[in-house]
Amino acid sequence: MLEQRLFVNARFHTLWAPQPQVTAVLTRGERIVAMGTREELAAHSSGVTETVDLDGATVIPGLTDAHIHTANFAREIAALDLRGTRDLAETLERVRVYSDSRPATGWVFGGRWDFNIWTVPVQPNRYDLDAVTGGRPAALPSIDGHTVWANSAALAAVGFDASTPDPVGGEIVRDEHSEPTGILREAACDRLEEIMHSAEAGDLGTQLLEAQRRLLAVGLTGVHDFDGEDALAAYRGLRDAGRLGIRVHKAIPMTALELAIDEGRATGDGDAWLRTGPVKLFSDGALGSHSCHMSEAFPGEDGNTGIEVIPYGDLRELVRRAAGSGIGVATHAIGDRANELVLDAYADLAMNPLDAPTGIARPASRLRHRIEHAQHLRPSDIARMAQLGVIPSMQPTHCTTDIPLASTLLAGRDLASYAWRSLLDAGAIPAFGSDAPVEHPNPMYGIHAAVTRQNGSHEPDGGWQPGECVTVGEAIEGFTAGAAYASGEESHKGRLRPGMLADFTALADDPFTAATSELRDMPVQSTTVGGVVRFRRNH
Repeated sequence: MLEQRLFVNARFHTLWAPQPQVTAVLTRGERIVAMGTREELAAHSSGVTETVDLDGATVIPGLTDAHIHTANFAREIAALDLRGTRDLAETLERVRVYSDSRPATGWVFGGRWDFNIWTVPVQPNRYDLDAVTGGRPAALPSIDGHTVWANSAALAAVGFDASTPDPVGGEIVRDEHSEPTGILREAACDRLEEIMHSAEAGDLGTQLLEAQRRLLAVGLTGVHDFDGEDALAAYRGLRDAGRLGIRVHKAIPMTALELAIDEGRATGDGDAWLRTGPVKLFSDGALGSHSCHMSEAFPGEDGNTGIEVIPYGDLRELVRRAAGSGIGVATHAIGDRANELVLDAYADLAMNPLDAPTGIARPASRLRHRIEHAQHLRPSDIARMAQLGVIPSMQPTHCTTDIPLASTLLAGRDLASYAWRSLLDAGAIPAFGSDAPVEHPNPMYGIHAAVTRQNGSHEPDGGWQPGECVTVGEAIEGFTAGAAYASGEESHKGRLRPGMLADFTALADDPFTAATSELRDMPVQSTTVGGVVRFRRNH
């Protein structure tokens, strides 16, 4: 007998036009069976029904983070945190204190340093790090994850020296003697990332349980995860042990594409808890690392238009290879040139359909391809993205974090940056996320950023390029119906109506009537996934 629960004492915003607001929801097992008033549903229910009092909360459909790195987020909970340091000296002191607490032969992981906000924005080097790590190898990603700062021991561990060539799609920054400085960009980070994602960083299953607890506490009921096969294995273990409490749409890393094809994986396979997502490709780097692929060089950096991580010809073939095997494609693209090339690759697929069916259950024509980030677009590419049916998977807090960088590095260019309003008006369906641990995973931060285009200090006044603001309803849809559409789950998730999964987020206030300045810090009262309350504040 499936458990039956009656959720009462709340205002439910369903995002479903026939019943936009109700005060009670009846669930059976993992799904909603009826909605209305408490009295109506009490008469509708049969058998033993547990009543769940939601304490006068405002309830919205369960929030999904459509772009997050949960394994990295989990690993970094107890790792070195360099966010907010004001200069190199403060950064190194924080490294020294943490390193001294580690075993003499252990690695130093963590990071998230941002030289762009230091009082003297200078790139650090390996010798700085050598002086404070006591011989321990250290590999510290930058805030955007597209640069790694390594010390001499870490470079030696992966065999990097003056004779090591730059990999395709990456750069080993060198001094005047061609020796590595300790700064690695894009594909040059790969060898160290293999170690950072290994058992050296601890037991991932245990770490993901703590991450899950934290994600539920900020109101998330689902994630689109973009970490590696180790995360997939850990999630399978949690599901099999009955400990998975958040829904996971699990992307395939590019390095595992052939394995996934050989195993017969296809986007949409799986169950309501753990499903196969798209393959993740990289077209370029990031703005903060000055490695996003732009059509014009960065100011003061003659010739540097960023890094084309996957050359266009290879990108086009990878898109066709994945789609022909029933796997959707999600391509990271931040710079305007990168976004243009990704759209070109998707357009090539649309104009030149795959020759023959491959016997898979999901034809390539039904796949929903995505661009992850889609930050800086040529205005003409906005309509093209909508016309191609490409999902703009965007992270609103990237906009508000990047305001100083975008205002200086991209000043005077004809770009549509973080163009949520323009994309919606063109007919695209955005999916919103956080990109945690690059940003905080709290979706209310993202909703606030999307509505106001202001940072956590409510600056700038009136918002940055406010013409691209969206409404509260549109922002919430980005984390609900939009995320569900991106994963092909809109018939099960993203709205509240009978037959849908009983996933919802209960807030302390009503985001539709509260002042926009209150959205960011609006507390989550409880989080329900599959008809079970999995987080409750003060319980």
